[in-house]
Amino acid sequence: MQVDLGDLNAFVAVARAGGFRDAARLGGVSASGLSEAVRRLEQRLGVRLLNRSTRTVVPTEAGRGLIERLGPALHEVELALDVVNGFRDRPTGTLRLNVPMAAARLVLPALVPSFLDAYPDIVLDVVVEDTFVDMLAAGCDAGIRYEERLEQDMIAVPIGPRVQRFAAAAAPAYLARRGSPEHPRDLTAHACLGGHFAGTTPFDWSFERDGETVNVIPRGPLQVRLGGGADLAVQAAIAGTGIVYLFEDWLRPHFASGALAPVLEPWWQSFSGPFLYYPGRRLVPAPLRAFIDFVRAQGA
Repeated sequence: MQVDLGDLNAFVAVARAGGFRDAARLGGVSASGLSEAVRRLEQRLGVRLLNRSTRTVVPTEAGRGLIERLGPALHEVELALDVVNGFRDRPTGTLRLNVPMAAARLVLPALVPSFLDAYPDIVLDVVVEDTFVDMLAAGCDAGIRYEERLEQDMIAVPIGPRVQRFAAAAAPAYLARRGSPEHPRDLTAHACLGGHFAGTTPFDWSFERDGETVNVIPRGPLQVRLGGGADLAVQAAIAGTGIVYLFEDWLRPHFASGALAPVLEPWWQSFSGPFLYYPGRRLVPAPLRAFIDFVRAQGA
């Protein structure tokens, strides 16, 4: 037998208040609505639950028995709803993000420690992968992607540097041995350390200067899967194996240490920074809402 929980709540409220008007006043609802709910419940159960007169409303024997059993059960329901309300109103719980390696390395370190300090009841679960996945099907609340890889019908919030560049670099020893390219087309005569995504061919290296765009297909002794393999390409470049092409911010510490030297810097191409994306504006989980607000407040 299916019984509406709202009808049960209406019956208990009327029985405890001793009347429809008092129950309506306490609950902020209409007396006629409560009367209709109790009538519907009695019809569904096939038994009278309340004896009504012009002055009083009292439970029948069946009504008293139902209240005795319903009391503890409804209390448990209220406790369960309080837990849900906590997730809605208070930033508590787990936030699962799907992000590329570049975001895990270059964007999140500037945000995560202070975010977790501000929200100690939130657990941040970061899934790092560079394959293009369905963020929701992967069980994540939100993701970080660059504009060209954003999923459709998603809300996007800027996160991290708004302008980034790809940079080419090589070890000083390599450049002393092989010479420095003066134009991107010169890279065809160099050992290029290329990268690719899962199941794809190495991506072109793009350069731009004064309105001229040049795409180069990297040829060389090493190809790595972007993401986890990028560090290998960087270390190979530091060892003098060839020229690497990666995010400028990823390579900058090696510029500072002198392990790598910029190559073709006037041709480095700029692109827009990443976005935090998530589905819909309604019923956003409290941990995600807290993270969105934090990112916006930081101007990240």
